[in-house]
Amino acid sequence: MIKIISIINQKGGVGKTTSTINLGCALANQGQKILLIDLDPQGNASTGLGIEPETRLKTIYEFLLNPELDPSAFIINSNIDNLDIITANVDLSGLETEVAENNKRAFFLKEIIARINEKNEYNQILIDCPPSLSLLTIMALVASDTVIIPLQTEFFALEGVSQLIKTIERVKQNLNKALDIQGVILTMYDKRNKLCSQVESEARRYFNNKVYKSVIPRNVRISEAPSHGLPVIKYDKNCTGTLAYQNLAKEVLEQYKDSVAA
Repeated sequence: MIKIISIINQKGGVGKTTSTINLGCALANQGQKILLIDLDPQGNASTGLGIEPETRLKTIYEFLLNPELDPSAFIINSNIDNLDIITANVDLSGLETEVAENNKRAFFLKEIIARINEKNEYNQILIDCPPSLSLLTIMALVASDTVIIPLQTEFFALEGVSQLIKTIERVKQNLNKALDIQGVILTMYDKRNKLCSQVESEARRYFNNKVYKSVIPRNVRISEAPSHGLPVIKYDKNCTGTLAYQNLAKEVLEQYKDSVAA
C-alpha cells in the first residue's frame, strides 16, 4: 500500500521543508521506499538533497503540464538509499496562470501520482507544499491521503492554523473526502524557553492526540545541513536534531503500519 502525505503550513520558516527532507531520509533509513515531491517553486527540498538548480532538467512543472510522459524521466535518485525525488524550480510559480482555464487543474498532481503508483515502487510519497494556500497546495491536498503540519513553537504559532484547517476541510468536503490530518510536528523547540512549553501545551490541547511525541529542537546542525546539500541525519548522525527526526520517523512508520493493517 502506498500512502501519500502532504507536509503543509502556509506560514514560511516553520521547518516544513527541513522536516520533509529529514523525515523522508529517516524513513528511508528504516527501510521504507520514499518518493519526495518538491512542490515549492523555491525548490528548497531539491537543494537540501544536494540537487543544484542547473541540474534540474526535468521538474514537477514539466510533469504537471505533460502527465502522459513516462514518470521515470522525472524521478531522480537522491544520494540516499531508498529516497527518490521529483525536483522543482522557479518555473513552477507560473503554473497557476498556465492552467487557469482548465477545470480539472486541481486533479493534475493526483493524476501523475496515480501513474507513478502503477509501478508500486514506493511505500510513502511525501509532498513538500509551498508556504501558501495556492493552487499548488490544493493540488497536493487533492492528491493526498493525509496531511502533516509542522508548527513552530513560537508566540504566533497557532495564528493562521485555523485558516489552514478550513482549507483542509473545504478540500475534504468538495474534492477529497478521505483526506485527514495525520499529525502535527512541533519544531524549533527550546526547552529553556518557557514560551515553547506554553505553545506545546496549547498545540496539544488544540490538536489533541494528533501532536507527535517527538519534538524537533532548535539545533545549529539542522540549520547548517541544507547548505551542504544533506539532511541533518547524514550531516551529523549524533546531534539532537538527528535523534529527534529518527524518533519522529518511528512514530510515522507506526502510523503507516496501522493504516496498512486496517
